[in-house]
Amino acid sequence: MSYKDYPHLFSPLKIGSTVYRNRIFSSPTGHPDVTLDGEFTEDAIAIYERKAIGGCASITLGEAIVDSKYGRRHPYQICLDRPHGIHNLSRLVDTVSNHGAVVSIELQHSGALAIQAGTPASTTKDTIVSIERQNITEANKILFPNMEVLPVYGPSDDVIEGIQVREMPEEIIYYIIDKFAQAAAYAKRCGFGMVTVHAAHGWLLNQFFAPRLNRRTDKWGGSVDNRARFTVEVVDAIHRICGRDFPVEVRISVYEAHEGGYDMEEGVRFARQLDGHADIIHCSVGCSTNLPDESPVFATTHPSMFKPDGVNVKFAAAVKKAVSKSYVATVGALSDPAMMEEIIASGKADIVEMARGLICDPDLPNKALEGREDEIFHCMRCMNCFSSLMSKGHFFCAINPEASREHIYADRRPRAKKQRVLIVGGGIAGMQAALSAVRRGHEVILCEKTDRLGGRILCERGVPFKEKLADYIERQRRMIARSAIDLRLNTEVTPAYAEAIGPDVLILALGSSPIVPGIPGVEGKNVRGAEEVYINPDLAGDTAVILGAGFTGVELAIYLTMLGKKAILAEMGPEVQTGGNFLHGMCVNARMDELGVERHFSTKAVEIDEAGVWCETPEGRVHFDADSVVYAVGQIPNTEEAFRFTGAARHIHIVGDNLAPRNIAAATAAAATVANDIGRY
Repeated sequence: MSYKDYPHLFSPLKIGSTVYRNRIFSSPTGHPDVTLDGEFTEDAIAIYERKAIGGCASITLGEAIVDSKYGRRHPYQICLDRPHGIHNLSRLVDTVSNHGAVVSIELQHSGALAIQAGTPASTTKDTIVSIERQNITEANKILFPNMEVLPVYGPSDDVIEGIQVREMPEEIIYYIIDKFAQAAAYAKRCGFGMVTVHAAHGWLLNQFFAPRLNRRTDKWGGSVDNRARFTVEVVDAIHRICGRDFPVEVRISVYEAHEGGYDMEEGVRFARQLDGHADIIHCSVGCSTNLPDESPVFATTHPSMFKPDGVNVKFAAAVKKAVSKSYVATVGALSDPAMMEEIIASGKADIVEMARGLICDPDLPNKALEGREDEIFHCMRCMNCFSSLMSKGHFFCAINPEASREHIYADRRPRAKKQRVLIVGGGIAGMQAALSAVRRGHEVILCEKTDRLGGRILCERGVPFKEKLADYIERQRRMIARSAIDLRLNTEVTPAYAEAIGPDVLILALGSSPIVPGIPGVEGKNVRGAEEVYINPDLAGDTAVILGAGFTGVELAIYLTMLGKKAILAEMGPEVQTGGNFLHGMCVNARMDELGVERHFSTKAVEIDEAGVWCETPEGRVHFDADSVVYAVGQIPNTEEAFRFTGAARHIHIVGDNLAPRNIAAATAAAATVANDIGRY
């Protein structure tokens, strides 16, 4: 068998603005090797990186706490409301995402299962000898007598694990909703491509949905929509602050898996409440809160070897039938590519997720792609990985000796096998991918549909302050000319052309296209795209209104002003859009100050006419007179064009602006990483 035997499993997926290269996701697996300061070690980062190299589409870091004041379960947890962690998390995301996987993080609040007093940052491993929260609480009282003992909040008054739980006041509910949203915004700022809201397995949001735990009579309890309200409002708050294009996955327990817990029908009702709010509904099972012996539930949530393969798929299938707007993911006892293909092909789920399956064999996706199914390590579900995690802090697999030892084995992997690599698109990312691949000894064919390399950024080659960028592009061209790369200019590649070449690996660097704003009058003769004006500044006339204050727009305004023209910037946002490069933002602002560039923020263009453009401003409706109106409102990736190539090669990678609008640094890093992975699967 080969990749063509799994057309559904390896079909790409786009949710919001995020592209997933296939339907195999690595589900949340907790945090191996997290320090008490709440940071990942390099060994932990290597674990997630190894999964990305193996070919899965998305990797989720588990159990990150959104509220360190009321929400922690144990000391070894990432807390997303502590700003000092941004460097560590950004490093992890950069390392993992450059291999082509979308990185997500699970947002959790422990609720009634939280430790009673927050663990101080100075606490060491020697201080806390048990993860049982009663022991933590008592130890803290002795070691830190001045520490404030915080209440533990749940949906209703209760006693759980010997701790008095208080009914959560409504102001705390709204406080926590905001904490989820702020945690998601923090994750997005670190570079995560998605977040996963944990509303399963007995944590806070699941507690609110479970009738046996939620005995409230206000709008947060009673009916299904009331008990689901907390989760729905969390998701909506995340979308408000992060944007509707930022995917939000919600993990729910469709079935609580014990006597007294809710059944599948009730879980499906929960999913219906989330339909259209959550982008992905992740269907798990189990809830251990307030149970005297949670082991039977754990063996269902994490199916033991006594359960059949795909034992929990039926719960996702029931949800899939009940929802119409959200994607549905299934999880549990999955490791057979043929079974996973059937799950998606038959419509039981849209996505398959694995935890232990990818601990046991992170290369499972790539082995299936290459027809090496007989080489897959199939998880025995012996529980050794989770037992060693809980006792030693590491996922040690019984049959994969490299698990949790990724750093040790990193330099001992076999040399890359020579592959035939076709790269489509000769822009920044395509050139870097070609050079990196040929250095690894691969046969590389680079196709560019125009007569020269460089991509759309070539439009800026005449700009004086972009001289070094032009030098860089020329340098890349020279290195390609000196290499063994088969360069084919004036060659537009179709899926048929690609298949005829027969590459082992296809790298798509098809770039992006300018967004044309939907403003009345945008078709007028006086309206131009920024790229056109960079190439021929005379198209701007003597005065130009530039719509959009990203770097494309502001640098064009500087360029036109240097040429003696008048440039007026109109931006919907409150400031220059730096895309994270705030120091360059300072520089362009300083240069615009020097040149006297006119800038208008919180200004929305509403109508273009022959004399300029009408805008809604904080001062009211204003007409800006100009010879031309130039739009620079962003780029849209050519992902639909890339999706046409599905099935044209075993391994397909989308890089650069073809995946998402990104700067040169991000494009070159991802292209080089993907190219360096070739032949090492």
